[in-house]
Amino acid sequence: MADDKRVAQSIKAARMYYYQNLTTAKIAREMNVSRSTVSRLLSFARDQGLVDIRIIDPSEEPSRLGKAVKEKYGIEKVHVVPVSDSVGEAEWLQRVANYTASYLNTVFESDMILGIAWGTTLTAVSRILLSKTTHNAHIVQLNGAGNTRSMGIEYASQIIMRFAENYQARAHLFPVPTFFDYPETKRAMWKEASIQRILDLHHRANVLVYSIGAVNAGIPSHVYSGGYLTDADYATLERYKIAGDIATVFFKEDGTFDHIPMNERASGPDLALFQEKHGICVVSGSAKVRGLHAALKGKLMRELIVDEPSARQLLQIV
Repeated sequence: MADDKRVAQSIKAARMYYYQNLTTAKIAREMNVSRSTVSRLLSFARDQGLVDIRIIDPSEEPSRLGKAVKEKYGIEKVHVVPVSDSVGEAEWLQRVANYTASYLNTVFESDMILGIAWGTTLTAVSRILLSKTTHNAHIVQLNGAGNTRSMGIEYASQIIMRFAENYQARAHLFPVPTFFDYPETKRAMWKEASIQRILDLHHRANVLVYSIGAVNAGIPSHVYSGGYLTDADYATLERYKIAGDIATVFFKEDGTFDHIPMNERASGPDLALFQEKHGICVVSGSAKVRGLHAALKGKLMRELIVDEPSARQLLQIV
């Protein structure tokens, strides 16, 4: 009976210590015993095999996953950010954003043009950028942010300005609707000299940074949660088997993006630009895996930054 009681106490102490991350002092107070007793109970739990402690090298599994994704899709570079499945998608995004903010400082230099597609993921990155001074550098917005509720200038400009201020670069906003009502309106607007200047920056950009938009993401993509699409638009997405979007330009499950009527009204660049440029796609979240798979099939990026659980799910897609 005494042994049974000790086992039960050891398990209780181990649960609080390993599962709840409580200190031995807090456990001692809760169990009404001394800290030395708690230490003995934890040692007993380990010695009796009641606790199985494993050391996992955080660099080993992500490295293996990155190599597998690279081989499967023929992409140039894959960064898998270590994070546990159990901590939740908000933490996955935060870890990916932290990694991206640091990595961009190794990529973006003076005399370069950086194209940014606004959205939930890039918002997270913009909030934790690491200050770096550049000269004659430019940050350009890749797609318009206006919708029927507002012109979206405050939302999009906040992201672009954070990048520009962080790198002491010149900001170039793109004050047009995300989607025009009519393709003819877009074609007319694209002839304007002020718009031509922004489009020229898109084509001269050295690096493009963006994410994959997904309809049902755990942390919703801004274009799907911010009133940018109508019920008719959603019906069109379903009819054309749309897998996701990049800079609010849609692509299908096979990675192609031609003959999609909504793209004729979209303000984002033709996705051929992302096939040609040094594109860094930043993705986090299970709901984005389907779209990421399609984008990789369509060769819509050169580099991928992705959280570990999503990378694992990506490799399970046949």
